[in-house]
Amino acid sequence: MGVPQAMEAVAARAELIRESLQKSQTVTDSMVSILGSFDHRLSALETAMRPTQIRTHSLRRAHENIDKTLKRAEVILEQFDHTRKAEAKILRGPHEDLESYLEAIDQLRSTINFFKINKALKSSEGVINHANNLLNKAISKLEDEFRQLLANYSKPVEPDRLFDCLPDSLRPSADPSGQNGNGKSEQQQRRLQPVIYTPLTLIPPRVLPLLHDLAQQMALAGHQQQLFKIYRDTRASALEQSLRKLGVERLSKDDVQKMQWEVLEAKIGNWIHYMRIAVKLLFSGEKKICDQIFEGAESLREPCFAEVAANSVSVLLSFGEAIARSKRSPEKLFVLLDMYEIMRELQSEIELLFGSKPSIEMRDAAVSLTKRLAQTAQETFGDFEEAVEKDATKTAVLDGTVHPLTSYVINYVKFLFDYQSTLKQLFQEFDEAEADAQLTTVTTRIMTALQNNLDGKSKQYKDPALTQLFLMNNIHYIVRSVRRFVRSKGLVGDDWVQIHRRIVQQHANQYKRVSWAKILQCLTVQGTNSSGGAAAESTLSRATVKERFKTFNIQFEELHQRQSQWTIPDSELRESLRLAVAEVLLPAYRSFIKRFGPMIDNGKNPGKYIKFSPEAIESMLNEFFESKTWGDQNRR
Repeated sequence: MGVPQAMEAVAARAELIRESLQKSQTVTDSMVSILGSFDHRLSALETAMRPTQIRTHSLRRAHENIDKTLKRAEVILEQFDHTRKAEAKILRGPHEDLESYLEAIDQLRSTINFFKINKALKSSEGVINHANNLLNKAISKLEDEFRQLLANYSKPVEPDRLFDCLPDSLRPSADPSGQNGNGKSEQQQRRLQPVIYTPLTLIPPRVLPLLHDLAQQMALAGHQQQLFKIYRDTRASALEQSLRKLGVERLSKDDVQKMQWEVLEAKIGNWIHYMRIAVKLLFSGEKKICDQIFEGAESLREPCFAEVAANSVSVLLSFGEAIARSKRSPEKLFVLLDMYEIMRELQSEIELLFGSKPSIEMRDAAVSLTKRLAQTAQETFGDFEEAVEKDATKTAVLDGTVHPLTSYVINYVKFLFDYQSTLKQLFQEFDEAEADAQLTTVTTRIMTALQNNLDGKSKQYKDPALTQLFLMNNIHYIVRSVRRFVRSKGLVGDDWVQIHRRIVQQHANQYKRVSWAKILQCLTVQGTNSSGGAAAESTLSRATVKERFKTFNIQFEELHQRQSQWTIPDSELRESLRLAVAEVLLPAYRSFIKRFGPMIDNGKNPGKYIKFSPEAIESMLNEFFESKTWGDQNRR
């Protein structure tokens, strides 16, 4: 194809393109015109629809408001319905269904709160007043229900029930004083045994939740004072009656002073038992139920318990104070130690039970009694030591045996050492010095006081031989007892024992000297023993020999008659002293008879002078110190 033809083709295409563009422009202009017209129509339509839209929105809001109002009305009607149902339950009272009754009270409180929040409602004030009146009636009935329910389950506890809760080792024995027959309480033996108490059930567990709910409703209603009074009066009365049934009684210092010791001792033993039962069972049981009933009402819990226990604690402690402040006497020391011991035993539990502010006076009173008992016991120690040294008992033991004062003091000391741990605690109440050293000092002082008194009592005897026998018997008894009971406790050393054994021997030697020196003179020649030989024999005439035998017989008969009525209660000491006398007397007597007996046998009436054979002398010596009346004097 040539150029002209190509050009014509390009021109034709260009024309087509121009025509297409013109059509496109025309269409565009038409669309613009149409869209402009449509926009105008939409604007007009929107203007026309606006009132309808406004009415529709208003209707929607009105519908929403109506819905809300209906729901609101429904809630209000529901409150009225709940109030009506609650009123019906309250009018029926709590007896039929206490749980439902308590729910009704909660509903009334909810209704009151609802209308307080919605005070704008015309009926709010009237509903609130009506609900409050119902609530007051309901709480009043609750008070009656609480009082009745608590009273029904607040009967005094019988003693047998209390005893059943005690460990076997602590249950009452046939002896009401709690003594074990030797004047010592059983506490020392019990301490070694496992002690398990069975918790005391004062109010059945199924009743406690009901009492708790009733108490909680009364507290919420502002009736704390009524609740407090009802609980205090009911439970305090039950507790006091339980203790009275047990045997607890309020006794003053004057009452205590007027009692015979045996009666008072029994009452003290009982008091110790009562204290243990009261603290371990009754007070702890009261604390437990008080905590459960007033859980969540802390302002009432501790004050209620304190008021319930106050009078009972006072009665118990007042007896202890009366004993601690009464006139001191040695026999009271052991019961004072028993009382101090039980107070120490219960100290931790007393602090736990009465540690809160409302109970602090009771705790302090218990602590004060413990210290008072310790102080009185310590002062009684001093009194006892002084009383031992100054004991002016005029009754002498005629046979020279162990004096009652000696056995009394030794038994006293024996019993004291049963309380060794208690005594150490007691000493440390007032002095931080080593307790063992203090106990040793006290023991030694008592022993010294006893010895000083015995020295004085020994001077009552006119016969110096009996004086020595008396001191020998008593010091020996002390030493033997110390070896058995005191030294075993590690409080008196071997030195003390050895020193006093030597003292016993010294008195024995003194007895032999003053009792037998004179009679032995009859068996000597010119101050020389008869073993002096033929020269000595030639110095004695027949008349002198006769006189010597006669004097010996009189003196020996007199010694036998008198000293066979004397007593050496310890068999070993008795045999030892007899043997010591025999070892001196028999050889001298045999020698004298051997040397001078022929002079008498060859004369008239030899039996008049040689009345006793050596064997008879030995047999009669075996009757010495047996507290027997002298019998046959002619033993050849």
